[in-house]
Amino acid sequence: MFDTLSDRLSATFKNLRGKGRLSEADIDATAREIRIALLEADVALPVVRAFIANVKERARGVEVSQALNPAQQVVKIVNEELVAILGGETRRLRFAKTAPTVIMLAGLQGAGKTTLAGKLGLWLKGQGHSPLLVACDLQRPNAVNQLSVVAERAGVAVYAPEPGNGVGDPVQVAKDSIEFARAKVHDIVIVDTAGRLGIDQELMRQAADIRDAVSPDEILFVVDAMIGQDAVNTAEAFRDGVGFDGVVLSKLDGDARGGAALSIAHVTGKQIMFASNGEKLEDFDAFHPDRMASRILDMGDLLTLIEQAEKTFSQEEAAKMASKLQSSKGGKDFTLDDFLAQMEQVRKMGSISKLLGMLPGMGQIKDQINNIDERDIDRTAAIIKSMTPKERAEPTIINGSRRARIAKGSGVEVSAVKSLVERFFEARKMMSKMAQGGGMPGMPGMPGMGGGPGRQKKQVKQAKGKRKSGNPMKRKAEEAAAAERREQAAAQGGAFGLPAQGDKNFELPDEFKKFMG
Repeated sequence: MFDTLSDRLSATFKNLRGKGRLSEADIDATAREIRIALLEADVALPVVRAFIANVKERARGVEVSQALNPAQQVVKIVNEELVAILGGETRRLRFAKTAPTVIMLAGLQGAGKTTLAGKLGLWLKGQGHSPLLVACDLQRPNAVNQLSVVAERAGVAVYAPEPGNGVGDPVQVAKDSIEFARAKVHDIVIVDTAGRLGIDQELMRQAADIRDAVSPDEILFVVDAMIGQDAVNTAEAFRDGVGFDGVVLSKLDGDARGGAALSIAHVTGKQIMFASNGEKLEDFDAFHPDRMASRILDMGDLLTLIEQAEKTFSQEEAAKMASKLQSSKGGKDFTLDDFLAQMEQVRKMGSISKLLGMLPGMGQIKDQINNIDERDIDRTAAIIKSMTPKERAEPTIINGSRRARIAKGSGVEVSAVKSLVERFFEARKMMSKMAQGGGMPGMPGMPGMGGGPGRQKKQVKQAKGKRKSGNPMKRKAEEAAAAERREQAAAQGGAFGLPAQGDKNFELPDEFKKFMG
């Protein structure tokens, strides 16, 4: 959503690099470019004015004029001001002293309240709570049924005594749900209310009546991050008419200009608490202003990446894999079964494109990242699963006839099987070296990166290459065959040497080529 804003800001900061000191003209030009970038991203005008004023004031101050690297200091200032606009610190849910805690969702129709109720329920369930979803949207057709389906998928309870479709009293349902929650020992009640296509008195009156009936501990205003400047107007209307304690952004994975979302916290004075960034129920998490600012400035979001890894990866399994790679056998205990298990755990974390997008500097190659074919992992898994248990444990026994059988069983070319096995050996060797403290290959002398003082190893005599034939005709034929093999390998591309499905000119950074082909 913030790709355009990120690109403009990155281009602006590039112009500052290499400058020993920043003149008044440099600061004014930078501020002008940042202003244009924010306005193009649909950030509200009052927010842009306040943002630029703060950046210019701080850029002219001592912290930049006396800095060794003024350009980096300006980036730091912009980052801090972005965090401030997005709400400053992360806002946590307030829980009631005596259960149940009541959370009311409010917002316009189409903002995604019903789906978000399921996402919030699943998220709270993962935190150890027992949430109850309450169907108080009795106006929209099939809203009650939709909430029941979402609750079932999330594995949480639902309270829906009325059929909806215009039948039933939402205020009475909300009131009764509190007693139901106490009887069934649910510590959190999430009330899904009705919306309208626009702000009207009936909507406000019903939302206010439900609020008065259940006295919610938190009223969350759900806003579609793609609706532009109207998001700010709607938020102000709800704040004045019903009141709310926090904002939830939905559809943050869209490609619309999402600047209005940056404006809500500053304009309303209420912080963004949660963000929904995908269609799956798991695509939901607490909103961290500092992490979002880092993403916008292409600094990555390693903390979120680490949190996702901790949720997905088993500590016991990770320790088991590490011991295999650190063994005296040089990692030979690490088999294709282990490799497959690791791949499947990475897949559970989400799409490869999203994971790579959380790494610093990946904005420069986002087009290539978006062209990664997620099905390559499925093809790799199919190849490994087509092997016998012995072949997975000892890949060295895979000869020509075995490769042909595996290729036929997994529906790929024989060359794809051969390439996968070769890349597995390379990856295992590299991971084993890193696990044993050798660091990244090819980086001697760096502390913790293989070598360093006192760790000089005896140089191994380089093996001789393949001898060339003395017969000119035979040597010419060998060179032609080698060239043909190189062309075939280049044409294969894709992850783990499998055929690429996207851009033929796709290039990943060197750090990923070992794993991604």
